[in-house]
Amino acid sequence: MLTLFSLLLVTPVVLAHNVNDTLLWGAYRPNLYFGLRPRLPQSLMTGLMWFGTQDYQSLGRMYFLWNAGHLNDFYQETRHACDQGDNLASYTWTEYDPSEGGVQVIKDTRNNVKITTEFLKVAGGDHGGSWAARVKGEPIDPSTPSSISTIFYFGLEGIGGLDMETDEDENGLEGPVKLSGSTPDLDEFTLKIVDGPNNVAPTEGPYYEEFQERIGKTHYLGLTVPPGDVWKAKVDIIMNNLIKRAQGVLQPYRESPTPPHPSFTLQLPDEVYTSSNLFAYQKMFEGPFQFDVLYDSGSAKQKLSPSILDQGIPALVASYKQRFQATFPIPSDYPISNRASLESFSRDITANLIGGVGYFYGTSIVNRGFAHEWDEDDETSSHNFDNGPTITEPKALLTATPSRSFFPRGFYWDEGFHLLHIGEWDNDFSLEILKDWIGLIDEDGWVAREQILGEEARSKVPVEFQTQVPTYANPPTLTVAVTAFIERLKAQSSGPSSQDLGMDYSVGGSQIPLRTDSSKSGGKYLESPEHAMAFLKSIYKPLKRHYDWFRRTQRGQIKQYGRQARSRTEAYRWRGRTETHVLTSGMDDYPRGPPHAGELHLDLISWMAFFTRTMKQIAGFIGETDDELTFIEIEKAIIGNIEDLHWSEEDKMYCDVGVNDEGNFLDESYFVCHKGYLSLFPFLLQLLPPDSPHLPHILSLMRDPAHLWTPYGLRSLSHSHPEFGKGENYWKGPIWIQMNYLALSALHKTYAKQPGPHQAHAQEIYTKLRQNVINNVFKEYERTGYVWEQYNAMTGEGQRSHPFTGWTSLITLILSEKY
Repeated sequence: MLTLFSLLLVTPVVLAHNVNDTLLWGAYRPNLYFGLRPRLPQSLMTGLMWFGTQDYQSLGRMYFLWNAGHLNDFYQETRHACDQGDNLASYTWTEYDPSEGGVQVIKDTRNNVKITTEFLKVAGGDHGGSWAARVKGEPIDPSTPSSISTIFYFGLEGIGGLDMETDEDENGLEGPVKLSGSTPDLDEFTLKIVDGPNNVAPTEGPYYEEFQERIGKTHYLGLTVPPGDVWKAKVDIIMNNLIKRAQGVLQPYRESPTPPHPSFTLQLPDEVYTSSNLFAYQKMFEGPFQFDVLYDSGSAKQKLSPSILDQGIPALVASYKQRFQATFPIPSDYPISNRASLESFSRDITANLIGGVGYFYGTSIVNRGFAHEWDEDDETSSHNFDNGPTITEPKALLTATPSRSFFPRGFYWDEGFHLLHIGEWDNDFSLEILKDWIGLIDEDGWVAREQILGEEARSKVPVEFQTQVPTYANPPTLTVAVTAFIERLKAQSSGPSSQDLGMDYSVGGSQIPLRTDSSKSGGKYLESPEHAMAFLKSIYKPLKRHYDWFRRTQRGQIKQYGRQARSRTEAYRWRGRTETHVLTSGMDDYPRGPPHAGELHLDLISWMAFFTRTMKQIAGFIGETDDELTFIEIEKAIIGNIEDLHWSEEDKMYCDVGVNDEGNFLDESYFVCHKGYLSLFPFLLQLLPPDSPHLPHILSLMRDPAHLWTPYGLRSLSHSHPEFGKGENYWKGPIWIQMNYLALSALHKTYAKQPGPHQAHAQEIYTKLRQNVINNVFKEYERTGYVWEQYNAMTGEGQRSHPFTGWTSLITLILSEKY
């Protein structure tokens, strides 16, 4: 019988698409409501802005714009970067495929407009292909006025040029607008903006006659922007110029009881400066509207027109829905009255997760000398680091973002969960993201837990959280993504081949599918064992370096404090904690013991067991036999020490371990037990056998309403705990979906599936918990228009940042039972 390892060695390569080309362009500016860019450090970037012009009050309760005190109000009313303060009813990608494009729906009730952005990739040529975008708007309430100004801009960073080919006119432009440009990576390209067939400009209002020459036209601005400043387009650049012009235009009407209609005055100045690298184009609409933006790569043979969107978007939507039902089906026995709404919800949050992937490039701030006093032991204090933060060399990262409005950057702790979901939809895309994260691992084996790359990313982060420290870790969830990939490889190798399925990818084959990505096949890395082997080999060394960094820098003490354990090396604690927070653990304010250099943390040793298991799997796949044997021994030692060091027989639970600093028990080790997510970690990561004598105590803790059980999911801290709901209340009660996912996965794959004395109880908990979690997140989505960072432990209401289609989107996997 052939093993997967032998298949990786002997199976011929299957032709597949070039991932880097098909994924070059995307909505990789997820912090914006709509922004496109390629995966290139310095290149072309686009963005959409809009504001209401039905009256001046809609622009921030202003009457005359020359009052400088109101300018910030106007800026705030202009939509551009995703902001919870905008109070949009909802915004979400309803379809998004990283190789094809997608559709996003934005509901701005304050301005009475529903904006739909459509994005379509068109393959061809040698520079990532072409693309087309359509921006459509319609009143949410047709009986109420809807006057909207849109501004679409193009900014070019780095070497290259951008020129407006359409002749300038001081009163605005009529008809299509055309630009041309070139960069070393994109080569030559053209851009066009084309109006829809039925647009209507605002024409009614005071002083119409005095402004009629400019009404209904496209207004524009071309400016030279310093390197690295294109991201400041909204306030510092475009809107300042618009306001400056409006102040002058409104001056003659200062004494008038009624100013001119805002759409007549709030216009770009129709100027282009020499060597401009930022071009903005403004359109004013009354009622429904539409315009298209077309990017033609010079090396592509096909030239785009609006018809490509007319035909392509309906096809994309239909294909997405069909593929989604096949990839994430809702089991027929799931009890739900409105199945269509639940399916639509699941599609939306999947699309918004994938549409929320961003490309970031820039420097980081790192302090290699910082350590809390209880972190200064012999090992960490021996390094001669210079004190003080420094700026690193710039790096690039493709990453999913937890929340487009609140956390538009990369988070290590979150990314593994993101990749579980993305990998089920598009394995190749998930591995592109994983490769970028692996590429961030430095020579010591460290990778920062937050990736705040560049000034744009830093602008969304409080100063006190911008600096990263190279002795600080985060839960190594990238291992979860690697394990999921290996499981997909196993499933692929045991199923029918592409030839069996009638998918012949050979050059002379007659059955060439319309697309050759994972919608028709497993994708490049699953269809080609040679590519899979190459990928696993490419990540093994840096990942092993990262693993060794964890074992070196996060090691805990065993010999001291009278501790007994079968292994004298396998114990761990998080560095970088404070009296009240262990941010590095990911569970920021979860109760812990007093800080001490001798404390041991249950969650970290559990993660290290999982990390070791992952390294064992990779080593086995790529033939690193000696390493595989070593990892087997380490895994055995860690799991043994979890029992020896962290199980409290008195409390019947797994606990942290602290060190007594006072009284007659000075320097004595003791259990720090706080019932909650922490207590479940050996169970959550499936480290316990199904017949473990500790399992009934864990299941009882989960199922007890006095502790973790709620009608909405498992709460993070026992309701009976004295700190429940106190203080910051971040991890002191609220319900987190990724932790519920881990619990459901453990039940579904191990404890409710494998025979054992507690299988029936595990099955009962699984069925009810799954239903509770799904129903509550779905209910809150329908009620509020969003999925949330966390859910209230008492009411189930969504709270904190939104939309949070990072790990909360795991609901799709829970619903389709993809664990």
